[in-house]
Order: sequence, then C-alpha cells, then structure tokens
Amino acid sequence: MQQVKFIDLGLIDFKQAWDYQEHLFNEIVQIKINNRKPYFEPLYKIQNSEIPLPLFPENPTPNYFIFCEHPHVYTLGNSGNKEHLLINEKQLQQKNASYYKINRGGDITYHGPGQIVGYPILDLDNFFTDIHKYLRFLEEIVILTLKDFNIESGRSKGQTGVWLDPENPLKARKICAMGVRASRWVTMHGFALNVNADLAYFGNIVPCGIPDKSVTSMDKELGELIDEKEVKQILKKHFTSLFECNFY
Repeated sequence: MQQVKFIDLGLIDFKQAWDYQEHLFNEIVQIKINNRKPYFEPLYKIQNSEIPLPLFPENPTPNYFIFCEHPHVYTLGNSGNKEHLLINEKQLQQKNASYYKINRGGDITYHGPGQIVGYPILDLDNFFTDIHKYLRFLEEIVILTLKDFNIESGRSKGQTGVWLDPENPLKARKICAMGVRASRWVTMHGFALNVNADLAYFGNIVPCGIPDKSVTSMDKELGELIDEKEVKQILKKHFTSLFECNFY
C-alpha cells in the first residue's frame, strides 16, 4: 500500500503555499528524471573484455497531501479569462485580497478563510496513470464527505468540481472548485471546499468562468457553523480509501 505524507499548513499566504508545492513537485519530478538515467555495471566478460549492461536506479518517489487555508485571494488558471475578475487593483486592496495568475487548469476562483484547500502532490505512477480518473477521485472524496454531513452532491456534466442540484439549472450551485496541474504524471494544486466561507467574495468574480451558476458552502446549506477539523478527518478517511494509501 502506498505511503502518503500528510501535512497541514494551517492559514498560509497563497504564494508561500504555491512555492512550497512547487518545491515538492520539482523534487518528485527530478527523482523520476534521475530514475530514467541508466548507469552501467560490468556483468559479463568475453575474451577478457567487460561488457557493461545498463541498469536503472529505482529510487521511490514520495507522495504528499496538504491541507491549508488562505487569506483572501483570487487565482486564475491557464485557460482563464482575466475579465472574470470583476474588481480592479484598488478594490482588491480595499478587500484585503490578492490576485495571482497560476499554472493550474481552470478559470478564476476564490480562496479564503473558512475554506479547506487540499493539495495532493502525487506521483500517479504510484497509483494509476489516468488524469480523468484522478479528477473523478478528488470529486468523489468531497461527495462522500458531504454525504457524511447529509448534504447530497454530485457532478455537473462537462464541468469539474462538486455541485448541489447539478441537474437543475435554477438551483445548481458549486460547493467545491478544482484545478490541477500534472507533468510526468506528478500532480499539484487540487480542490477548495467551502465549509464556513464568506460567499460575498465570490461576488467579485465569475466563479470558474461560469456566469449562470451560484456558489454555496456547507454552513449555508446546514444553517450552522461546521467543525472544520471534523471535515478534514473525513476528507482524509475517504482519500486513503479511494487511493488505497496510508498517511504518515
């Protein structure tokens, strides 16, 4: 069974967390590159001549799963449209929010206090090499977690993330956004689950570039503040079950 190092960074500036992700991501990629470089060891002698055969190192790649929470920030993915940020630089400062163009998929989203952000930094060669399956697994972790809180959720056809009433255009609302980057089957970025989030901040963007859908949070749906520590434990439980791994 695969081993995954769990790290909870708590409340951390988005850029600091991004830099930390990049460090871990590059560490894994470099190990994979080095593992593909052969070294030679003489194994046979023919007429007093040594014939070297190529060998490949087998250094295992680590896996990480990070939880954190960010101060108010808007992030725009590679395929996003900056016009989906509806406020200017001065207004950002007034709202104590920052903005970053980043290297994940997807459009614009918001991160802030009361939101659990999960960053799995995995070598999918240790699990399965299917990015669509990976995204569906991340969604399923959240769907199962919400079900444990008696919130029924699901997927919206053609859109990533987790939704409530996705089949009803008048009621559909997003509770968890997702955006990932993968290279050499190594992942980074991940999901953002609205637990006790201030939804007013979503009013400053076109969330995920989808103008006709609203957003929601667990506390809004249940009418009470949610224990974020409990949510994290349940997310971790479903993560280890689906990815068939252990945390250390």
